[in-house]
Amino acid sequence: MLSLEKSKENEFEILSLYGEVDASNSVILDEAIQEIIASGSKSLLIDGKNLEYISSAGLGVFMSYLEDFQDQGIRMKICDLAPRVFEVFRILGLDQLIPIYPDRAAAFAD
Repeated sequence: MLSLEKSKENEFEILSLYGEVDASNSVILDEAIQEIIASGSKSLLIDGKNLEYISSAGLGVFMSYLEDFQDQGIRMKICDLAPRVFEVFRILGLDQLIPIYPDRAAAFAD
């Protein structure tokens, strides 16, 4: 089960994830990111503090935006991942492609 919460802090649109992202609900994550980008935001922070699990389908959502975001000058950062969730990003090398921070303060400071 996945639930999302959108907010704004500093210049960032924040998308907080709750629960699990898997093949059955990754489209919800994709639609939420599309809505934020359609609003004209150039800074997106994914808050994973309450993310318990992410499958390859969920990671694929993030990967699908990397080139477009770079071309459009959109910054995407991720923060507050649980160690086991961060490990999935690290194993696939996404920590080299998407800036991942220990918390919001660190993400905002960089």
